[in-house]
This record gives sequence, structure tokens and C-alpha cells, in this order.
Amino acid sequence: MSQPYVKTEYPLSEITSRIIAAAQEVHRQLGPGFEEVIYQRALARELPAQQLEFSREVWIDVLYKGEKIGRKRVDFMVEEVMVEIKAKAELDAVAFVQTLSYLKASGYKIGLLLNFGGVKLEIKRLAN
Repeated sequence: MSQPYVKTEYPLSEITSRIIAAAQEVHRQLGPGFEEVIYQRALARELPAQQLEFSREVWIDVLYKGEKIGRKRVDFMVEEVMVEIKAKAELDAVAFVQTLSYLKASGYKIGLLLNFGGVKLEIKRLAN
């Protein structure tokens, strides 16, 4: 049986496909219009159904030339993938750039930016 979101050319596609499936289920059940925290809570309930281990609201160190200069919180770390959630009518460049910066600061190689605010779930795969 093939999984609908697996693309073998993408690193960690097997994991990201299960994260996307969980997010699709959340969006199918709730639809758009809620605050970001509602989608976070629902996704935290749906990820285990995809046999995924995760941590929610994880603090990452921000490094500058190898020195810690601050910390930022990311929505989820799901196994080896960083996940940021938005609840906007549509994603803007700021959300994309912010998520990419968090990905670089975290040291993780792959991230997902998920926007639950639109009629359709928006998904952006990011690589560091």
C-alpha cells in the first residue's frame, strides 16, 4: 500500500507523509477559522494515531557564530522533523522566512509549515 504523501526524493518523506496525514485529518474535522492553539491541540491528539512521537512547544537555542544569543519556541518536534503551525487566511512570506530561520537555528534538516486557516490545508516542506 502506498502512502499518499510519500515522495522518495524528499528526505524523511515517510515521516513527513504521516505528519501531513494527521494535519489533513485535523483540517477535515475542524475546517478553517480557529485560533492556532486549537489546531495545535488537535494535532497533538492526531499524531499518535500516525504512530509518531513528538514534543510540543519546544525551545530551541539561536546561535550566532556558535554562541547562544537567544531562544525561540517551535510548535512541534516530530521525530526528526520540525513543525510550525499557522492559522491564517493564506501563508505570507514572513511565515515562510520565520519558519526557515527556526529550522536553521534548530539544527534539524527538515521542517513543515502547516497553515490551517484556509479552505484547504497549506503545506510547505522546508530543508536546511
